[in-house]
Amino acid sequence: MTRHTITAVVAIALLTGCGTVGGDRSVVERTGPDELLKLRAGPGLGFRVILGLPDGTELIRRDCVTEIGQLWCRVSLADAPGITGFVSADYISLP
Repeated sequence: MTRHTITAVVAIALLTGCGTVGGDRSVVERTGPDELLKLRAGPGLGFRVILGLPDGTELIRRDCVTEIGQLWCRVSLADAPGITGFVSADYISLP
C-alpha cells in the first residue's frame, strides 16, 4: 500500500470508531437541590464555566477523557445542541 492509502484507511477507521454522531443521552444527577453542575470550556477545573446545569438537565454525551484522575465528558444540551462543553462524569448518568 502507498502512504496515502494507509493514511486514508487509518483516518476512516478513526472516524468510524470515535463516538457516535448523535451521541448518548445522559441526565444531570446528584448535584443537590441548591447546586448546579458546571459546564466548562475544557476537561478540568481550570477551564472557564460556561453555565450551570440543574439536576434533570438532558445532555447528549459525545466522548469522555480522563484528566488528573477525573473523568470528564464532552456534552451538548439536548434542547440546545449548539451549547457544548465538558462536565464531570460523576454527575451525569452513563449508559
